[in-house]
Amino acid sequence: MNDNEVREEILRLLRDDLPIPAPAEFEQRPVVPLDRDVDGDIAVILVLRRGQAMPGARDLTYMETWTFQKRDGDWQELGGAGGTAPEKPLTRRGAAELGGHLLLHGWGNTVRNANRLLPWGAKYVHEARLQASDEVARIRFGNRTLEVPEHGHAVVVWGARRAPRAEALSADGAVLEVLDLDRSKTMLNI
Repeated sequence: MNDNEVREEILRLLRDDLPIPAPAEFEQRPVVPLDRDVDGDIAVILVLRRGQAMPGARDLTYMETWTFQKRDGDWQELGGAGGTAPEKPLTRRGAAELGGHLLLHGWGNTVRNANRLLPWGAKYVHEARLQASDEVARIRFGNRTLEVPEHGHAVVVWGARRAPRAEALSADGAVLEVLDLDRSKTMLNI
């Protein structure tokens, strides 16, 4: 599946407001959508993808995020980010194995008003990719609470300058861990 086919599949999921299907077997599909977050006119989708870093190289498994903004009623791609996936990416892990209840895997920013005439005044769409332990049922980001997919990988998108805090919640609503995404970003030098 090439980039254009992946983009069309992702746009279909956004445009038609389709649920992200629970992945059965990654081995049978080159691209598997894992999670999405839509906040007003901005969105991010997380996919698991198999590919080669260069022609002739061995296949690797990647996790990619694609960010979008709705303009004039249509979703427009802003950009994306990616990196290698953990081993057995569809297997949910416990907090002891992850080193906590929430793990920040990646972070990205894309300009949402790139067509401005002057260089200052840029507005950004931010996204973070998290992995939640098997004890986490939901993650609260500011005033929004998102369900954690069964594989434990989640994404969040926001437009404010400051990142929200991520609170890992158990099934009964107890806070298991709090992750300040601004501080985590600084610690990772991202």
